[in-house]
Amino acid sequence: MKNLNLTIGLALLTSVSAYADNNGGIFVEPMLTYESGTSDVDFPAPVNSSTSDISGFGLGARLGLHVAEVVFLGVDGRYSMPTYENDDTDIKTRGTSYNFGPVVGIQMPTDLGIRVWGGYIMGGEMDLEKDQGIDLKFKDASGYRVGAGIKLSAVSLNLEYQQLEYAETELQDAGFFSGTTKNVDSTNRSFIVSVSFPISI
Repeated sequence: MKNLNLTIGLALLTSVSAYADNNGGIFVEPMLTYESGTSDVDFPAPVNSSTSDISGFGLGARLGLHVAEVVFLGVDGRYSMPTYENDDTDIKTRGTSYNFGPVVGIQMPTDLGIRVWGGYIMGGEMDLEKDQGIDLKFKDASGYRVGAGIKLSAVSLNLEYQQLEYAETELQDAGFFSGTTKNVDSTNRSFIVSVSFPISI
């Protein structure tokens, strides 16, 4: 009986190992992105609520695990250099932005197939260059990103929607209002088109 249990245990262990080797593993997915959207900001009086346009190119990458080439989960990180334009304050400047968080998705296990995913953004910031005497940094980002893509062999063409809320705004140079505050709310809503290269390891 002991030998039978040992044999069954070894057989199960071998089967699980074979399944993991043949159907699962690590993946990495570098990407090139282009973002276009708006940023709603509640500045102090007399400016009050204001909407800015955001657009720009960026880079990103996912790293994680996949099961049978169908389900994937991992960490998604993005870096971009957007242009920030606000007509109310005459601000037109460039900035740097990053965010990161977990992602989970499903895809067709073929060289030609549809992919869908969703992710939670758990951190990030957008730092704008000084313009019109105002230097802003939006911090402590959170939000979500959903997307879909078409995989063509080793390339995936993607479209995503992203919504970010920044809990803190650092008014690095804004006269009387300079300093870090939680009273300036900022919400970014953007569409992102990207080309990515999913690689199974």
